[in-house]
Amino acid sequence: MASFSAWIDAFRLRTLPLALSSVFLGALIAYSDGMFSVSVGILSVTTTLFLQISSNLANDYGDAKSGKDNADRVGPMRSVQGGGISLVEMKRMTIVFVILSLISGLALIYCANINFGYSILFFVMGIGAIAAAINYTVGKNPFGYIGWGDFFVFVFFGLTGVVGSYYLHTGIFSISILLPASSVGMLSAAVLNLNNLRDRVGDKKSGKRTLVVVIGAKWATAYHVFLLIGAISLALIYIYINYISLYQFLFLLITPILIFDIHKVVFNKEPYKLDSELKRIAIATLLFSILFGVGMIL
Repeated sequence: MASFSAWIDAFRLRTLPLALSSVFLGALIAYSDGMFSVSVGILSVTTTLFLQISSNLANDYGDAKSGKDNADRVGPMRSVQGGGISLVEMKRMTIVFVILSLISGLALIYCANINFGYSILFFVMGIGAIAAAINYTVGKNPFGYIGWGDFFVFVFFGLTGVVGSYYLHTGIFSISILLPASSVGMLSAAVLNLNNLRDRVGDKKSGKRTLVVVIGAKWATAYHVFLLIGAISLALIYIYINYISLYQFLFLLITPILIFDIHKVVFNKEPYKLDSELKRIAIATLLFSILFGVGMIL
């Protein structure tokens, strides 16, 4: 039986701040508009954490089962690959967290007190999120192996997370919120791009066709710069449309982190050295959400 520490490693706790960025931003903007529900806030966080852990476990299981986790992989050794957890145990725990995600998601929809039609819509979106979390590396055609990972990260970590969270608090859809939602989605996609830049040699050898493998390191570097600059630009456009005070520019405090990251990625010659950048940009994404939301409140 796998140890407690092995499961903690498998949960990949360093990915959780990134997962929380979207629900934090949606909640903070809702609070700034005078509409915030404590129960929705708590259940949004819980559901998001369960979904992210489900995705991490399924990713570990899928890569190990398909043989994508091998000696050529640059990143930290996965739990099944390292022998700390068996394939059967990983599959069972993935199912447990999928069920927890479903239960928490249903409770979230109930507490949001939205009409029946939108409840069905959010339920379908929740099922889609669970399916996406699993199908990233599991199944006959996992989208993480054919270059679609960035798209799904942008949609679920950005658009769906922020807009959905805001709606569950307020019952209102605001088209302008798509701008900061896209910012979070682009920053989240940048984290995945860093991961794939780091692993590009091993991924190519194992047949894992991430976007980086498809377009090459040179274009993936340019894409990375575009994501970071685009995220800040869209946030600035939102502030221009909804300007209230200078506090709204608090999120610009993360720009030195992004500039440092761009420099490191552009001049990188050794992929393994990008590993530290994953954590840096994940934290920067969370800071962006908090600072942006607090700036709207002040």
